[in-house]
Amino acid sequence: MLPGIGVFGTGSVAKVLVPFLREKGFPVEAIWGVTVQDAENAAKELNIPFYTNKIDDVLLKKNVSLVFIVCAPNLHAQISMKALGIGKHVVCDKPAGLCQAEALKMVRAAQYYPTLISIINHSLRFLPAFSHMRKCIIDGYLGNPGDLTLIDVRVQMGSLLGETYNWLCDDTMGGGTLTLVGSHVIDLVSYLSGQKVVKVHGVLRTFVDETSKVNGIRRITAPDFCTFQLQMDKGLLVTATLNNHLPGPCFNQEIYVCSKKGYLVVRGGDLHGRLYKSNSKSALEDEGKRPHDKEEVIYVDIEDLSCASSVIPKPYIKGLCKMISALKEAFLPVKEQMDWIKEPVRTAATFEDGQRVQATMEALRQSDEDGCWKTVQLLTEPPDPNPALSAAVRRTAISLQ
Repeated sequence: MLPGIGVFGTGSVAKVLVPFLREKGFPVEAIWGVTVQDAENAAKELNIPFYTNKIDDVLLKKNVSLVFIVCAPNLHAQISMKALGIGKHVVCDKPAGLCQAEALKMVRAAQYYPTLISIINHSLRFLPAFSHMRKCIIDGYLGNPGDLTLIDVRVQMGSLLGETYNWLCDDTMGGGTLTLVGSHVIDLVSYLSGQKVVKVHGVLRTFVDETSKVNGIRRITAPDFCTFQLQMDKGLLVTATLNNHLPGPCFNQEIYVCSKKGYLVVRGGDLHGRLYKSNSKSALEDEGKRPHDKEEVIYVDIEDLSCASSVIPKPYIKGLCKMISALKEAFLPVKEQMDWIKEPVRTAATFEDGQRVQATMEALRQSDEDGCWKTVQLLTEPPDPNPALSAAVRRTAISLQ
């Protein structure tokens, strides 16, 4: 028996998500919106029996066992912690909260309730092309996985902004290409390479600060262009350029993984590879098995989507669909509604992965401000909300002794 679903959010992701969940057999029991009107409109459009603008009303419903959090990032940590605290499984959209401190709270909550599912929606991990790419890397297509030299990422797409001014327009509220697209890239390169980011250098720009719909006293602060370099812990270098200046809902994505032996590349949803010619004996013996110096097709994505979206790029939708299929496999073999098996969702991004992405994005923002390389620093303790007061208390305690 699949668990009942509660959806937090009424935006484009929710409208793509709900049909997928139903297609896989999950009953969607409740939806939450910022206002009652938003929730009611979404509930009518998506045929969901219960709607509300109160977070607790969804979490306390008995027939809701798994929540999907696809609302504004400022609520991600709050809803995740509450849901885990009352025994609900959580799938949270990227990013993990607004900052690393919020991500750390989510990590602590997940560690406290290890029997519950707690994953971040970094859906590219589930895209078949990247699953095949990771397997090729592990199997030694490019040599030893530790011999990777470069990952080069290019993403070109249309504007991420909507018709009205909302959190997508504001950098501090989680809007912009770094948070919405860059977070996927940062997570993906760690997933593919098995390496962690140690140093970063980035440039963020907001070239379009007003539109025909958003103008006047309102100004867009969310970056619509970013380029960054990541230095990984085993020497791998990552370069990424993310551009939101193409007209219309178009999307081009190319991700190259290179070594001295050759490269693998995912274009859209297809995987190609190419090995360079070599005079070594092992390469000559392998000549008949692999087409050297010529790009070969390793995986072609021919599966068509039943639910497309003009707003969300196809690879992200397809990855989300595959992730929901994995969740179904995790719940289906067990009889109790809250029981699950880990194997199908083993490759999903955890809250710890979400915190690492947040730490990397914070370092990139600092790098943009200072114009130099920055070290990624992972929080292990929550930051002191009032350091001046804490220092005064410590001084008082010392003087009393």
